[in-house]
Amino acid sequence: MPGFSEGQDVFSAIAAPARRAMLARLAQREMPMGELAEAFEMSLPAVSQHLGVLKDAGLVASRKAGRHRIYRLNPEPLKAVSDWVNTYEAFWTGKMAALGEYLEKSE
Repeated sequence: MPGFSEGQDVFSAIAAPARRAMLARLAQREMPMGELAEAFEMSLPAVSQHLGVLKDAGLVASRKAGRHRIYRLNPEPLKAVSDWVNTYEAFWTGKMAALGEYLEKSE
């Protein structure tokens, strides 16, 4: 399947709640690592490690600004997640509709 390993990296990257929270913060605006780290109860090296995973998956990009690295969200790889979820939308919509009908009949 073309792009599977790429998508797999994205799924692995967003598996950790801390990384999802970092992405949510970066979705608001770009920021330096120190500012990003303020919202988390972890060391700067731990934040750096999480950012490295996100960067390797293509979800985060950085640029140098003086002595700081400024991080920003790159949402394009999340399309793989969206596409995967959308393949199951019809399934779940049908299941929920059937459940609703069943519950209406059993009242």
